[in-house]
Amino acid sequence: MPSSATTREPGELTGPRFALFADVLAVGLATAAASLPLITAPAAMSTACAVLDRRVREDAPATAGGYLRALRARLRTGDLLAGAGMLAGGALLLFNALAAGAGLPGALAFRPALLVVAGLLAVVLLRACARPESATSWRVALRSAAYASVRTPRASLVLLLAVATAAVCAWAYPPLAFLVPGPLALAARATEYHL
Repeated sequence: MPSSATTREPGELTGPRFALFADVLAVGLATAAASLPLITAPAAMSTACAVLDRRVREDAPATAGGYLRALRARLRTGDLLAGAGMLAGGALLLFNALAAGAGLPGALAFRPALLVVAGLLAVVLLRACARPESATSWRVALRSAAYASVRTPRASLVLLLAVATAAVCAWAYPPLAFLVPGPLALAARATEYHL
């Protein structure tokens, strides 16, 4: 008997794999919209990881409306504090990048180091968002994500490549910036279990 993951219903044009792709894009758009205040970005990405994980594991439909209901149900003070911390870290990285661009001594070595640090921080933050602990404690999620990033370097490298790909896509065609949170959330959740 053929698997339901590869067969189509009569009259269906795309099949179930395209449905997953559509759900990832819908959740990505909802995540981008929920992240616009910036302070809500960690909670938005964590919710996206949970919704897409449920979509893959339980074959439950992932819609933008379901995503927004899940986000509203889990948004708490700790999420906003995590967002404030992310903004402070981003501002520090931006300040350092501007200082390096303004002729800081040693800027030739500093810029690549800053890029590496930013990439590693993005990996740890994405892995923290993908961890179930992020729904209750960002401190525990960040600590376990940092440990997992060192313990499983292959998964961290795959996630770093996903971040780099998303950045290049958004740079090359800026409207894609509103879609990349979905694939990043799926990649972050997948690396927690499969690598």
